[in-house]
Parts: sequence; C-alpha cells; structure tokens
Amino acid sequence: MADPSTYRPEPGEIPDSPGVYRFRDEHRRVIYVGKAKSLRQRLANYFQDLAGLHVRTRTMVTTAASVEWTVVSTEVEALQLEYSWIKEFDPRFNVKYRDDKSYPSLAVTLNEEYPRVQVMRGPKKKGVRYFGPYAHAWAIRETVDLMLRAFPVRTCSAGVFKRSAQIGRPCLLGYIGKCCAPCVGRVTAEEHRELAEEFCDFVAGHTGSYLRRLEREMKQASEEMEYEKAARLRDDMDALKRAMEKSAVVLADATDADLIAVAEDELEAAVQIFHVRGGRVRGQRGWVTDKVEEIATPELVEHALQQLYGEESGEGVPKEVLVPALPEPPEPAAQWLGERRGSAVSLRVPQRGDKRALMETVERNAQQALALHKTKRASDLTTRSRALEEIAEGLGLDSAPLRIECFDISHFQGDDVVASMVVFEDGLARKSEYRRFQIKSVAGQDDVRSMHEVVSRRFRRYLQEKRRTGEWGGEGEEPAEGEGPEPAEGSAAGAGARDEDGRPRKFAYPPQLIVVDGGRPQVAAARSAMDELGIDDVAVCGLAKRLEEVWLPEEEDPLVLPRTSEGLYLLQRVRDEAHRFAIRYQRSKRSKSLKASPLDAVPGLGASRKQALLKHFGSLKRLRAATVEEICEVPGVGRKTAETVAAALVTKSSGPAVNTATGEIVEEE
Repeated sequence: MADPSTYRPEPGEIPDSPGVYRFRDEHRRVIYVGKAKSLRQRLANYFQDLAGLHVRTRTMVTTAASVEWTVVSTEVEALQLEYSWIKEFDPRFNVKYRDDKSYPSLAVTLNEEYPRVQVMRGPKKKGVRYFGPYAHAWAIRETVDLMLRAFPVRTCSAGVFKRSAQIGRPCLLGYIGKCCAPCVGRVTAEEHRELAEEFCDFVAGHTGSYLRRLEREMKQASEEMEYEKAARLRDDMDALKRAMEKSAVVLADATDADLIAVAEDELEAAVQIFHVRGGRVRGQRGWVTDKVEEIATPELVEHALQQLYGEESGEGVPKEVLVPALPEPPEPAAQWLGERRGSAVSLRVPQRGDKRALMETVERNAQQALALHKTKRASDLTTRSRALEEIAEGLGLDSAPLRIECFDISHFQGDDVVASMVVFEDGLARKSEYRRFQIKSVAGQDDVRSMHEVVSRRFRRYLQEKRRTGEWGGEGEEPAEGEGPEPAEGSAAGAGARDEDGRPRKFAYPPQLIVVDGGRPQVAAARSAMDELGIDDVAVCGLAKRLEEVWLPEEEDPLVLPRTSEGLYLLQRVRDEAHRFAIRYQRSKRSKSLKASPLDAVPGLGASRKQALLKHFGSLKRLRAATVEEICEVPGVGRKTAETVAAALVTKSSGPAVNTATGEIVEEE
C-alpha cells in the first residue's frame, strides 16, 4: 500500500486551470482518470487525511504511485479528453456503467448493395442504421414481421441471398409476399434501397404521411375498380397500425427525447434510459456502476451522457435530453451534445406535465434495477470469493489469486499451431486482456514444447516491460522480433497497440496464478519456462480434462478437488474459455488459408457430388486429368454433369488440391 504523500506534487506545480488528470499504479497502469475546472483545487482533495476520504477513494490513492495532468483551454475540451482517455485506458477505479443485459437493436444495413433488416447486438458498425435498443429480440421480430407486408425488404442472410440468386428461385418470404426478392431481379437495387429507406423513415416515427399516402392509394384503386389492389393496401395499413400499437404513445406532441433516471446508494448506482421517438417509447436500456468515490447525482448524469452519446452522432443524439439533475456546470455538457448532434440540444430537468410523469416511470425502473442487481451481485460476489479462497487453499497460495491467466494449445493435425491466453480478474473474464499466439518454432503435435514457448514469450514480454520502465534491473533474454503475442480481435488491446505507458496491450504486471490446459508434462513445461526467466513468484497448475485433476509442479500425484467445489468450477470455466478462444483462432487461421475450389463454380453440383468426386479421384489434380468417361464412373454423376465438370476444370490452368477426408484445400501433389 503506497503512501500518497510520497508522490504528492508541490502545490505550486499544479496549474489553476481546466484539465484532465491521471493516477497510475506502480506498474504504470492508468487506474483513474478525472477532469476538473481547477486542477489545483481538485487534486488537493485527494491528498488530505486518509481517514477523511471515502473508502474507495482511499483505496485508489493508496493503490496509485504517481499522478500526472494535461491542461486544456475549456471545460468542453476537458470533457472530450476525459471520455477518450477512459475509453483508451479502461481505468479500474473509474465509473464504468455495465449493461444489466445485452440489448438488441433493429438494424438496417444501408452499407450493402441490397440493405437487409435484422436484429443486431454489440458495437455499432459504420453505415448501418440502428433503432432501439429494445428490451426483447422477439418484440423486434414481431414488429418487423408485421411491417414486411408493407415494406417487403430483404431479411435473409448473405448465404441464403447468394444461394437464391444462383438457383434463380427466391426463398419462402419471396413467395408469400414478405420480400420483394431482389435476389432474382424482381426489383432493381435502386428500388430496393428506396424501399429500405421508407422502412427506416417509418420506424423512425414518420408514420402519418405514409399512412395517409396508403389511404389515398387505396381509395384511388377502389374508384378505379382495382379491388384486389385496394384490399392489399387496406391490409398493409392494418399491419402497420398493429405494429405501431406495440409502442405506446407516451408524449402527445411527437417529441424526440431521451429520459435518464438514476437510483443510487452509498456504494452503487443504477441508470435507466428510455428512448422516445415520435412520442413513442422506441427503446430502453439500463446500466449499473460502482461508486468509486463520493460522487453526486450530477456527476453520475455526466458520466451517463458520456457513455450514452460518446460513440453517437447526428440522429443518434435527440433534440431533447431529460435528466434528474443537471451536470455542474451544465453548459459544457450541453455544448458537447450539440457538437455531436450538429445542432442545439436541450438538456434539462422536467418539472411538470407528461414529461415529468414519464420521468417518474423511468425512476421506478431504475430503483427496481438497482434492487435486482444488488440481489444478484450479493450471490455472485459470495460465490466468486469462495471459489478464489478454495483455489488458494488447495494450491497452498498465500492469498487469493485475483488475476488468473490460462494457456491452451490448438492445432489441426499438427498444422497451424496456435495458442491462447485468457485472463480472469476477481473471478470474471476480462476479454480486453485476451491474447493470441502463433507457434512457429514448434512443428507437429508437440503440445509440451508449444506450451514452453508460449509461456516463455509471455514472461519475456513482461520482463522487457519491467526493464523498459526501470522497475526491474535483472538480466533476461530479449524477445525475438515478432515474438510478442497478438491482441484478441476486437479487444481494447488491439485498438491501443502503440508503444506507450499504460496501454492494455503491455505485460508490465504479472498474474498470481498460471493455469495450463493439460496434465503433468504441460505444467512442467510452463514451470521450466518461468524458471529459466527467473520468475518464481507466480504459481502454476494444470487442469487435465480426463478426470478434472489439478496438477502441480514437482508433485507425483494430482490434487483432486471435490466435484462440488466452487474453486474447481472456476478453474474449469477458465480452462474451457481458453480452449474456446484457441479453437476459434485456429479455425479462423485455417479458413483464411483456404482457397476457393473450381468445383464451386460448376452449376448444379452440390456438396454431396463434389465430395464424391474428390473421394473418387483423391485430388483436383487427378480429377482435372480424368476424361469425361472416367468422371461418369462416379456414382450420381451423369454425362452432362461430367462434361460440365471437365469443361470447368479445363478453364482453370491450376488449382488447389482437396483433402479427401475433410474436403479442405491442401497443396497439390
């Protein structure tokens, strides 16, 4: 535990101007980011008597080893810089709202030639228009199903779309009138895009003009005695009205607004957001956070605004944002929102009328979310704490292993050997810390040598970082060029891979426990790799799949934990996650290395007959050399198909061979 007085700046060193400050720990990790109107006054609050600090603020300042700051011109700049640093460094002590569930959104992929309507979760993609989020995926599907009658936009996957285009027949939705079937040319790409844009306008709340237009067309068709067309338009109107009824009208003036409510106690806070578009509730979401320090409702609201609108722009930011309390001062936050929207945004507290009544509903939802979260977390915290204590007791550790790293090796019949490293902190997966390794110096199915290599690379990187920051003066082997691990795809590490202090990609801090997927040989290899580098303060164990035995270095017999042990269950989850991540990486590498087969271009040749051809001849090279008569000998292949296959292969001067057992492309003989 550090003494804050050891790194406290002199009062005259801190400027009395707006800025953003960062606290770092002994490993140079950024653990807290904050902003202030006056850096001097704000930082002085952290360096007072520890007994007068909030318990979590006291933990933060005693964990930190240094503080630094950056001066900016205005409070708006401070707000923007604080948000970017929180996203970049992911500080452990900052207010970080966690979604209490994964909310689905209705998405229209306007970035594709033929836009598709679908349900999406996760981060937003460029060129895709989103509506929601919604509480349930089934609610989106029901609404879309009703609207497809009037807006028959494509909803199929890329594979189904391509398949229908190849065979010249639409899918079922095309036959029943719920898709305009652009795959077979019933409409042009421009007509389909116009239909998708009308769908977006209707979902966005511009419903009145479209319904009036349908009504005029229905009456006109009736007057012209086109009764079938009039009946179809009538049914389209009914379907759209039923879809609209699923979103209750809450504001009569067709307002576009977001309502944010907060429920809090001394340690935690829950935030609920209602998205109102066109006077109707179009989406709802909720967040929960730990209160690291004594933070008031205005500051919680400001952090919620950052979380909600930090990645949004344009129509993603509504004209009006209603909150329970205004940030102090409110002008920088309102100006920041206006810059993201491109026009002025009203940020205010509702005082009376329908908006105040709706805010009370949102507040009740926040209170219920906080109560439910506290009930769940009490159970989760107790279970995780017991699991870590059981692991520490079973392995003979001095304290509970708060950071666990697990390694697994994966390959395909000795080729494409890769490894994974997953990280669990406080018993929870920390996916931004996951890493992937390519094993190049070990050939074949040698998991022991591969494990030795990957553990060596991980800890050589650790020692390199320690030397670079001047925190370790020992001698050690420098990692070879290109030897470092790859960050997990889509992780924060991948986004912040530049060589600066405090980035998530660095390995300047070790785990308390290393878990390897395997038995005694793999454990010995990992321990040997660490001994060679002089790492003696990290425990190692292995979990064998056969009997779920725990192996320790230099022990003749395994440790058998009870089947009901929470510690064993946590080790299994860590091991299974490492195995899943390694398999995923290995498969992605293998799929990228495969080339398209010339047989894919043969019309009417399905997977079964392709497999039969490859099994009969053994490779594409032999198939290419075969005559039409020899190809006809394959069961199920007629002369016409044989002639088509032979012609297709003749047009290819060369091509990859295919493994007869798996159907995968390999090098030709």
